[in-house]
Amino acid sequence: MLADKNVAANIPVKDIGRAQKFYEGTLGLKEVGREGEEVISYKCGQSIILVYRSEYAGTNKATAMTWLVGDEVDSLARELGSKGVKFEHYEMDGMKLDGDVHVGHGMKVAWFKDPDGNILTIASD
Repeated sequence: MLADKNVAANIPVKDIGRAQKFYEGTLGLKEVGREGEEVISYKCGQSIILVYRSEYAGTNKATAMTWLVGDEVDSLARELGSKGVKFEHYEMDGMKLDGDVHVGHGMKVAWFKDPDGNILTIASD
């Protein structure tokens, strides 16, 4: 029923202006739509990210969104780090930390947070 339909990620934030600086300035996303001062839309590949104002911003303690970046995890982590992104480091069975990138189970993953504490990640496919 929904398997062939596109989906959008919804990211709650407290301050749209601060979020816009992060998602555009730090992550390099381009705004493709706006609903007043409440919602900004960004296109990533075939997906859409809706960054919206919410009093519940940053309350999720799990990964909210993942970019599948193939073999670019290391280079993107370095580039994001050079823009001030601080990476999260987790203790996980079968994974070792190589700089800011977790490696193991046939994948590479780097977790970081947006200004509201939403957990984002870049990962190999």
